[in-house]
Amino acid sequence: MSTTELTTRQEGRRQGTQSEPWVDDPYSRALRSGRGPLFLRRSDGWLLPLDVERWCAAPDAADTALLRRCRGPVLDIGCGPGRLVAALTAYGHCALGVDVSPAAVARTRGAGGAVLHRSVFERLPAEGGWATALLADGNIGIGGDPHALLLRIRELVAPGGRLLVEAAPYDVDERLTVRVEDARGRHGSDFPWARLGTRALLAAAADTGWTPAEHWEADGRPFVDLRHRRGAGAKPH
Repeated sequence: MSTTELTTRQEGRRQGTQSEPWVDDPYSRALRSGRGPLFLRRSDGWLLPLDVERWCAAPDAADTALLRRCRGPVLDIGCGPGRLVAALTAYGHCALGVDVSPAAVARTRGAGGAVLHRSVFERLPAEGGWATALLADGNIGIGGDPHALLLRIRELVAPGGRLLVEAAPYDVDERLTVRVEDARGRHGSDFPWARLGTRALLAAAADTGWTPAEHWEADGRPFVDLRHRRGAGAKPH
C-alpha cells in the first residue's frame, strides 16, 4: 500500500492543525526518512502495520516475480516511493507511476522513475492504452470502493491487457475508515480504505468485467493476474 484517493481535509485532533491523508502527515515523514514504524488505525483501535522499509528498499523476490509478468507500457497506481517504477524503467519498460502524495512523487523521481502527482480517478495519459496496470502493497483499497476502482482501471487498460493485483494475505472483504498514525500517536485525517483477500478480489473482478488468468503467492504475499475482457460489462452492484 502507498496512498488513498481521498483529499478532503479535517481538523487534526492531537496536533491542532489540518492535514490531508498521505500528504502532510506521518506517511510523508516516513517516506522521507525511509523508516517506520507506521500504521493504519481504525476507529476501534485496530492497527495494521505498514511496511515502509520494504516500500523504500529495492524490489524483493516477491516484487521481482510480479515485475516479470509486466508487459508493454506499465501504469503503477499508488506507486508510493517508486521502487517498482524505477525497477521497470531499469528493465527497459515504459513505466509511469501515479500517486497523490508529494513525498511519494519526490522519492519516485529521485529513484529515476517517471511519476505524476495525481489520483487514479483524474485524467491520465494514454487512457485505454496501458498494457499492464499494477495495484501492489494493498492498493486495491484505494478510495474504499474496489468495484469503482476496478471499473476505473478498465478505462485505463487496453482491451486484452492485464491488471496485476496484490491481495491481503488472508480471507478478508471489508470497507473501513482509517488514518495513518506513527508510534508517537501523530496522525493524519480519516479516509476510506478497503481490504480484500484473494477470494473477495476474484469476486469483485468478476463483477467488473475482469477475467482471472493466474494467481500465485511469493513470500506470503498473494497476487492475482486479471485480464481486461473485450466487450465485458460490469454486473449490477
